[in-house]
Parts: sequence; C-alpha cells; structure tokens
Amino acid sequence: QVQLVESGGGSVEAGGSLTLSCTATSTLTARNDCMGWFRQAPGKEREEVAAIDADLSTTYADSVRGRFTISKDNAKGTVHLQMNSLKPEDTAMYFCKTAPSWGPDSGGVGCGGFGYWGQGVQVTVLS
Repeated sequence: QVQLVESGGGSVEAGGSLTLSCTATSTLTARNDCMGWFRQAPGKEREEVAAIDADLSTTYADSVRGRFTISKDNAKGTVHLQMNSLKPEDTAMYFCKTAPSWGPDSGGVGCGGFGYWGQGVQVTVLS
C-alpha cells in the first residue's frame, strides 16, 4: 500500500501564494502513476483541481487554471502544487491522490478511479 504525506498548508491573505507538497512512500508510484490534487470545502463536493501524468502532462480545473501549477520530482517521489493569486474561494482541505492510470472521474481532470489518498492539509485564504 502506498502512503502519501502532504505538507505546506496554512493561512494566507487573498492574493498570496502557497506551495503544497505530497511525498509518496514509493518513488516508483510517483514516477509511473497519475498524481493529483483534490480539494473539498465544507458543504461542497470534492473537486479535482490539478493532475500530472507519468509523462508529466498536466491538466487543471477551470477554477484554478492560470493560477495553480502542478509539478513532480520523480527522484524524490514528490508532487507539488504551487498556488498563486489565491482567493477566499480556494479555502478548502487539499488532498493528494495517486492513481495507477490516467482517467478522470466525471467532473475530474485526471486521477480518477481507484487510488491512494493522503490525509489532507488545510488551506485558508483570508479576505
């Protein structure tokens, strides 16, 4: 079983930036799998915001495109989410997920179906 550990959450003022990181216990998983970032705000459905495939191709939700950047360090087994121009509506719990194959769920952008999840980190954007 793959374990994912997220870090980098916190509070920031609107317009600010944060970088989230997710490290997989298996570098092979990080290299070969789809890795994505999801978020869920209270009372809202979980939303996949960014995904990066084994070939380093990336996709983004419309809500974050142009502001968020997903990247991966295969040697370290780590995926990052650089979040710029943050808005109060970006406030949510953010989760990292790895999925063995690319294939978005309905409404998703890449890492759908079966996979492993991290424990989540809170991101709060203050207005």
